[in-house]
Amino acid sequence: MTRITLATILSLVLLQPVTALAAPEPEDPNKQTSWGLYLTAKEAFDMKQSEGDAVLFLDVREPIEIMFAGYTDMIDANVPFLLVNPAKWHPEKPRFAMEPNPDFAAGVMAALEARGLSKSTPVLVMCRSGGTRGAPAANALAPLGLEKVYVVVDGFEGSTVEDHPNGPWRLKNGWKNSGLPWSYDLNLEKVYTRPE
Repeated sequence: MTRITLATILSLVLLQPVTALAAPEPEDPNKQTSWGLYLTAKEAFDMKQSEGDAVLFLDVREPIEIMFAGYTDMIDANVPFLLVNPAKWHPEKPRFAMEPNPDFAAGVMAALEARGLSKSTPVLVMCRSGGTRGAPAANALAPLGLEKVYVVVDGFEGSTVEDHPNGPWRLKNGWKNSGLPWSYDLNLEKVYTRPE
């Protein structure tokens, strides 16, 4: 009979990849991806810290949103999934319409190539709240043949707290509310700029 020591068990547990602690699959089918890979903001931070340049971390928010809501320099690139179209109005919201970025897939591939990474590289996708753009952005990458695309399920700003005295605010979970590094200072080398 083989004797298993506490040291053996601990070493096996500690050697597990960070993704073994991944967030559960969202219940909403619109927030699910074909890969079924999900991380909390804290898990994304831990993965990027431990694996560094072996993963590609993308912020898929519109640059104007990043400018006002905040940004983390831990991302490798900002490749927006949707772009504001100031020529169109969204009457139900009311706000300017957001439309798919025609250069999204090409931008993701360019970010991989610029870092000498391949389609087998894990790609982390983060939007504002985790599902509205995160999962659709990830699913838009499926035709590219990427092997592992993770969605940060609580996004940059996190979930809304409905009973806040100042009204509904995004104060629960997410990158910003988890004590992870962020600021309003943008890194022009990483933030998306529209082609002229």
